[in-house]
Amino acid sequence: MALQRKLLNGCAGIPKFRWLSNEGLRHFSGQVAAPTELPPFDYQPKPYKGPLADEVLEKRKKFLGPSLFHYYQKPLNIVEGKMQYLYDENGKRYLDAFAGIVTVSCGHCHPEVLDAIMEQSKLLQHATTIYLHHAIGDFAEALASKMPGNLKVVYFVNSGTEANELAMLMARLYSGHLNMIALRNAYHGGSSNTIGLTALNTWKYPIPQGEIHHVLNPNPYRGAFGSDAKRYAEDVQDHIDHGTSGKVAGFIAETIQGVGGTVELAPGYLKLVYDIVRKAGGVCIADEVQTGFGRTGSHYWGFETQGVTPDIVTMAKGIGNGLPLGAVVTTPEIASVMAQKIQFNTFGGNPVCSAGGHAVLKVIEKEQRQKHCAEVGSHLIGRLKDLEKRYDIIGDVRGRGLMLGIELVTDRKEKTPAKAETGVLFEKLKDLGVLVGKGGLHGNVFRIKPPMCFSKDDADFLVDALDYSLSKL
Repeated sequence: MALQRKLLNGCAGIPKFRWLSNEGLRHFSGQVAAPTELPPFDYQPKPYKGPLADEVLEKRKKFLGPSLFHYYQKPLNIVEGKMQYLYDENGKRYLDAFAGIVTVSCGHCHPEVLDAIMEQSKLLQHATTIYLHHAIGDFAEALASKMPGNLKVVYFVNSGTEANELAMLMARLYSGHLNMIALRNAYHGGSSNTIGLTALNTWKYPIPQGEIHHVLNPNPYRGAFGSDAKRYAEDVQDHIDHGTSGKVAGFIAETIQGVGGTVELAPGYLKLVYDIVRKAGGVCIADEVQTGFGRTGSHYWGFETQGVTPDIVTMAKGIGNGLPLGAVVTTPEIASVMAQKIQFNTFGGNPVCSAGGHAVLKVIEKEQRQKHCAEVGSHLIGRLKDLEKRYDIIGDVRGRGLMLGIELVTDRKEKTPAKAETGVLFEKLKDLGVLVGKGGLHGNVFRIKPPMCFSKDDADFLVDALDYSLSKL
């Protein structure tokens, strides 16, 4: 918790100190105080002797692609991480509320994950699936045990983009159709095919996107029909009736759109749409790249919040806690279509990534991270909702568990994106030691998706920092 000390009268006139959050301090002073220091953390970063930020940035500009971008006017040179914290070249500690873009699930350099990776690296790093090795089978078995229904066949890849590419290929081969349906505001990857599924112009190059249709986004805050799932589902049916032959290959959706600004789909939407798509001959794909592995708190998988079981599930990011690892899980029936040709991934499921990924599943279970996300997330949402009542610039607080979004607007009625103000707050939070993400088409949504070891004290510090920053706008 961001702590402020307030002198109060104790019993028999004896002074005593009580630690107060900004919330408590405001009760006495009527003012918002700057959070003074991060919650205590028993870790000392190693002295850094490498190149400094300016040199790193210059080399990056010279040798890496110009499409790369960085956060902050003066980019941070992050050189070390431990659990929910990051350290820059000067040893300054930051609260990581974005987890390497929703990738670090267990915590930076979690010792049990590191041990599994290093022990396997000493024995065998790579051999491919042309030989037998127990790690990939053990990992697949553990992952399949987390899936509902008949989702029991696992394909390992290296990223979420690859996972969605493979899922789309499976859908087309199995259904015998080409047309894919995705949501507006979706993000499903950056390859030439998954760019087609993605529906945010900031991520799309002007190339043919194939037989892909984007339907209305069931966004309860900005959507045309609010939270009316039935009307959004009718748009899907209308699209199939008028934009296709009447048959489709499949439908893909994130349950909570990540890059699009932490948009949770209207309740009941997927159940209606899955029925429509299956009647049109298609399969239903759940993109769990960001929502999986207990992050939502209420459920292990995001799609479970909608009461559905997909035909194909894609995942990455949190599955590896920072390892280049992704997976596609499907039914034996759908998987059988891949056997008509050779389907092979050189690095997918290599021994090191399999050992690390398996360790991630064990840590999430052992440390009860899903329950933790529910408890800390509930506390965090409650405090953010209190801010929403006090600051008109906060248009919407949304999400579940530790996958939250704060949409900032200049006008609550018109919902005009507060782009400039978001940028100012973004820099101020960094100066106070809090790193968040940005999302949405206009970059006006703060994405709060920290490592799942993020504590209530961390949540309080984040809210206090945001409270202070908002008060200075």
